[in-house]
Amino acid sequence: MEHIGARQAIVTADEYDREPTAAELDAIELESPLILAEVDLLDAQIIAMDRTPNEMDARRIRRAHRRVLAARRNLVNRTADVRVPGGAA
Repeated sequence: MEHIGARQAIVTADEYDREPTAAELDAIELESPLILAEVDLLDAQIIAMDRTPNEMDARRIRRAHRRVLAARRNLVNRTADVRVPGGAA
């Protein structure tokens, strides 16, 4: 049986074997409030799925959903005047 393998040490993309760039880290930091709000909403939904939902669960989900919407609004407002180089005019 003949072994089939790569003849070169690196065959596929190197871009996956690197550290995040400063721009990528900045983007993550900019989006982190939205990410955290979405995690809170998911937690509230999971808690409500685990048992019969009551008024407290519904209130927790509504609050978490409002936090997600507020975080999205804030993110859009912050990035509205940011110009991406090479983008369409």
